[in-house]
Amino acid sequence: MNKVQLGAKIELAKRDFFEYCHLKSPDFYKYKREFLIELADTLQAFSNSDDDVLIINVPPRHGKSRTAGNFVEWLLGNNSKLKIMTGSYNETLSTTFSKSVRNSIMEIKADESKAVYSDIFPGVKIQHGDGAMNLWSLEGQHQNYLATSPTGTATGFGADYIIIDDLIKNALEANNANVLTGHWEWFTNTMLSRLESGGKIILIMTRWHSNDLAGKALAELPKIGYEVKHVNMKALQDDGTMLSEEILSREEYERKTKTMGADTAAANYQQDPIDIRGKLYSDFKEYKINDKPTFKRIGSYTDTADQGSDYLSSYIYGETFDDDAYVLDVIYTKDGMEITEPLLAEKLYENEVNIAHIESNNGGRGYARSVERILKEKYKSNKTKVHWFHQSKNKQARILSNATWVMDHVYFPEGWRNKWPDLYTALTTYQKEGKNANDDAQDAITGIGEKMGSSIQIKTFKGGL
Repeated sequence: MNKVQLGAKIELAKRDFFEYCHLKSPDFYKYKREFLIELADTLQAFSNSDDDVLIINVPPRHGKSRTAGNFVEWLLGNNSKLKIMTGSYNETLSTTFSKSVRNSIMEIKADESKAVYSDIFPGVKIQHGDGAMNLWSLEGQHQNYLATSPTGTATGFGADYIIIDDLIKNALEANNANVLTGHWEWFTNTMLSRLESGGKIILIMTRWHSNDLAGKALAELPKIGYEVKHVNMKALQDDGTMLSEEILSREEYERKTKTMGADTAAANYQQDPIDIRGKLYSDFKEYKINDKPTFKRIGSYTDTADQGSDYLSSYIYGETFDDDAYVLDVIYTKDGMEITEPLLAEKLYENEVNIAHIESNNGGRGYARSVERILKEKYKSNKTKVHWFHQSKNKQARILSNATWVMDHVYFPEGWRNKWPDLYTALTTYQKEGKNANDDAQDAITGIGEKMGSSIQIKTFKGGL
């Protein structure tokens, strides 16, 4: 490339982000790799738009972190006053990201035919004496860049751009509800508080889980007024072609996905959250409110809250003559017993429940007696038989072994997703494997099957005498 050609390329790279990437690394940022042009153009358009949040889901080895680093360089080259904060899953990775950006800005020209950062953005230099790899400034500015992580610090730094790159490192973390909750709390409590007015957020990551940071941001940020744009790139396209045959061929894709397992492969390469394939309940039956069958009995099953972080979970259901359970009402809350005892008594009375099963573990017996007393004293009712019992079986084993029965025989009313959103989320995201945040909703719905199964067995036994 002669000087005239190089000069033209440099001028173009200042204005066009993909051209900047191509000038730096033409062997990777090839014009025929259209997805990289789309990725770069999306980032540049976002920087000039009114959107607040950009979420980009890209398969491994397709240049997402590399492009994010290039974008930081390009932004600072065009506006040296910007303050940019990046976050990764640990301090080592976030510092490596920072070091790459810093080294690129400091690169010394060694080949006249090859452009370096100072050719494209002359005058943009690292502040002399800024030796820290995770916190540095450009000449004439104060603290342009901070690299951090959920275990790091962001105190005292205000950001025009927050760029978060792959917070989850493996499937084990993706299946840990506490880790995912921690990421969201770090993002909302720490990172968002550092965002300057009019600032922008970029999340670049693999879609591991419905409740990963990208999933939570897609669901929650629009509710509080953020304008969110989402770009989703799959390695294997819907038409059977690869996103980039050069980077990941179909043959290599098939080989990799066979060795890593279907759930992990779907998350890594197809942006299908791992919990969708690994969730315990694949679906739930529903019924129309005005189309309920005749019930032979109205029952309820209540799992009281053992600890402060637990939910009281109670289902009121109608038993059909075909031995199906139609959920009529639900209590799913962390409220204390001073609230839930009278509430449960009220619902038992209103729904004319025949028998109320209440687990007596960890104070449940006293809870059951209080509910029974309220029914008699306030409602003057003896229609409901309150039955407390000790549950001695392993909870996880019970939930797993009864899952098929629940999906086949339990019916929820249409619209239950909106009526009981916390319950819906708890049931539809519960994982067969991994660490779930709570299992109270699953425990109680399992109890319905166990109690109905007991009555079915007794009826069958008596019929054979």
